[in-house]
Amino acid sequence: MYSGGYAGKILRINLSNQTSSEETVPDELVKNYLGGAGFAIKCLYDEVKPKTPPLDEGNKLIFAVGPLTASGAACASRMSVVAKSPLTGAVGMALSGGQFPAEMKMAGYDMMIIDGKSEKPTYLAIKDGKVRFRSAEKLCGMLTTDTQLIIKDELGDQNYRIACIGPAGEKLGPMACIVNERRAAGRKGLGAVMGSKNLKAIAVRGSHRPGVVDAEKFKKARQAMNQAMKDSPVLYPQFSKSGTPMVVDATSGMGIYPINNWSATGEIDMVRGLGDAAQARMIVHKAHCHDCPVGCSQIKLVTEGPYAGYMSEGPEYETTYSLGSTLGIDYLPAVIAADRMCDEYGLDTMSAGVVIGFAMELYEKGILTKKDTDGLELKFGNHNILLEMLRRITYREGLGDILAQGTKKAAGIIGKGSEAYAMHVKGLELPAYDVRGAKAHGLNYATAYTGADHNRGYAFQEIFDIPVPEQVDRMVVEGKGRLTKWNQDIRCVTCDCAPMCAFLLDMAVPGIACQNTADLVNAVAGTDFTPEEIEKIGERINNIARLFNIREGFTRKDDTFPKRLMTEAIKEGASKGQLISQKDLDTMLDEYYSVRGWDKDGNPSAAKLKELGIKTG
Repeated sequence: MYSGGYAGKILRINLSNQTSSEETVPDELVKNYLGGAGFAIKCLYDEVKPKTPPLDEGNKLIFAVGPLTASGAACASRMSVVAKSPLTGAVGMALSGGQFPAEMKMAGYDMMIIDGKSEKPTYLAIKDGKVRFRSAEKLCGMLTTDTQLIIKDELGDQNYRIACIGPAGEKLGPMACIVNERRAAGRKGLGAVMGSKNLKAIAVRGSHRPGVVDAEKFKKARQAMNQAMKDSPVLYPQFSKSGTPMVVDATSGMGIYPINNWSATGEIDMVRGLGDAAQARMIVHKAHCHDCPVGCSQIKLVTEGPYAGYMSEGPEYETTYSLGSTLGIDYLPAVIAADRMCDEYGLDTMSAGVVIGFAMELYEKGILTKKDTDGLELKFGNHNILLEMLRRITYREGLGDILAQGTKKAAGIIGKGSEAYAMHVKGLELPAYDVRGAKAHGLNYATAYTGADHNRGYAFQEIFDIPVPEQVDRMVVEGKGRLTKWNQDIRCVTCDCAPMCAFLLDMAVPGIACQNTADLVNAVAGTDFTPEEIEKIGERINNIARLFNIREGFTRKDDTFPKRLMTEAIKEGASKGQLISQKDLDTMLDEYYSVRGWDKDGNPSAAKLKELGIKTG
């Protein structure tokens, strides 16, 4: 067993009989999967039976951190939360930062595997290896902030860190997320999985920071990374002050900021209402994750108007889009209020906003009427209905019950041609980049194992014009299969497994990402990874995730886009005339499958699996 970096323990929780047990982390798991998402996805593949319904007690909810968590490395308080997704039926993997990941490691665990279903509402209290099952009956229906406050008071220790669900998770909404402090393991419906197990919250408290094997080597590796962070022209000068909302200005200038359910990209200027300058005026404070010197989270407060008093740790770029521009709303106070309520409900901001934008377009086209909306005017730009729609989705009332199931399922229920306006891939709603004008970013949407997920293979080469590993033209399709594989593999291992904040990869160490990860992990844990082996781990994880999805019935036909992106060109702006035709998609997919060593249908070849050491029997 490695003597540093890792806590060395896996905690298994059986909610059905309220028992817990510990296992030692196998050396082979470290060698082949590193940590974080690697540990969790391998566990999902091995232990969840094929075709298990996502809300069945046989689905497992897995929390995993990595070797750099709580090590003292900057920007590494990250965790992966994994289960079979109730929104997509595919691998559901979400990341979250804040304080909980470091506390979980210091409490003694690299991974927590939660199985079964509690007979009554329960929360877990975990402190330095001791696990208690406590009644959560009085917490039922509570919002996430109140839940965390009451648990801390009940446990008599304000330093517990808590991950919990709100009413959306209790109602088993497939867009429910898991909230720790004001950070969310969002998207894919992991909060519904937690709710299906009658698990309201997990409280962790720890006092044992893992050791560092080679302190001098770690000091040098950390100094090298910190210097790269300081040398970045963006990280501290801009990103630390503005956070992700600065990207609103960038993508608007590129003509790829989606507006009105992706029907008006490039046609309306949203920068004045939602851009960097508008957001800066609302900032009252900033927040840091554990061991993070950047502090990109900006706390914003509405001080006047109909939303006075609302505060959120955001909205981040994606939420500014999902609760703003894709709804035609450029009134930032409304977005801040909606962001806060999503956090309180435990509702994913991205999917919730996109499904409301979908409903707005259906309303404007007459597919939905006032009878369907119980009198609400679901028109683009109408911020007055936003909080009410979020409430209805959370509590699954009326049209909200249909929309709560996600855009794909909602379109199937509503019918009447509504599928043409459903903006999702594999059931996961599209993020905030109109990929008609950024082709590698788009191919990642089509092929990422979670569905449309920008974070699985973010094409920073196209979005920020960073020439690593090479300069690219965002409008062309040639070479995007190879680039997408590289982005997905590198991001998977360096960000999702080590783990480390993805913004660091994009802005500070894109050219040395694998070397940086190898240096830090080797110093902390006493491993001897080469940069090439680090990259190979990312490839291995993407292959095993693909195998899981194939087992659940996904094929090449699911690696696609909404009809709008393939048939309607962007009408105005810097990306005018751009779309991704079926021919374009096929060209990119063929190249992507080929460089991955998969067949023409997207199945990993026997030779590739042998090379990666993946056994399927």
